[in-house]
Amino acid sequence: MGKRALERRLSAVAEFEDPRVELEQYPTPADLAAHLVHLADVHGDVAGETVVDLGTGTGMLAIGAATRSPVRVVGLDRDPAALRQATENERRVEPARSVDWMLGDATEAPLCPDDPVTVLMNPPFGAQRGNEHADREFLETTAAVADVSYSIHNEGSMAFVESFAADADAAVTHAFRAELPLSRQFEFQRNERTVLDAEVFRIEWR
Repeated sequence: MGKRALERRLSAVAEFEDPRVELEQYPTPADLAAHLVHLADVHGDVAGETVVDLGTGTGMLAIGAATRSPVRVVGLDRDPAALRQATENERRVEPARSVDWMLGDATEAPLCPDDPVTVLMNPPFGAQRGNEHADREFLETTAAVADVSYSIHNEGSMAFVESFAADADAAVTHAFRAELPLSRQFEFQRNERTVLDAEVFRIEWR
């Protein structure tokens, strides 16, 4: 399945019904998710691997990975409502591989996989008061469990991500800019539609 075909399938993924601002529950666009999954697949990081989506939300990245040929896909989130939506979205898309949905806190490393792991994630950017440095906590978990990761971060995160990776004896191998179009979900958002500039990184941890 090509990237465009995957994007069309992922367009069936429904967004959060009642998003929680404290968890920064913003949807991952289908086109960006398809690009990440396609890139990971081209680099041999999906087929035959265990793929983990930390903070899976509506399940966009986990479901996308499950359309390829992974050994296993795990979607982890601390919000039961998000996991219910992710489960419904899996039924909408019907990927070839079923997803194991897990309730848990991605910042507390609840996984101890033995097989090679690829992490795909769109972690909270840490932009909300009381949730600062949330993306660092997700990277700490990733460093503990992953061989390779693909993650979406706020614009201007290059220096931070490269420094974090270097401290973990890891390496950023790819980086590119992306856009996150967001519809109005919360009262503090003034515009009906906003486009956030973001950055995506591929990191080899081991």
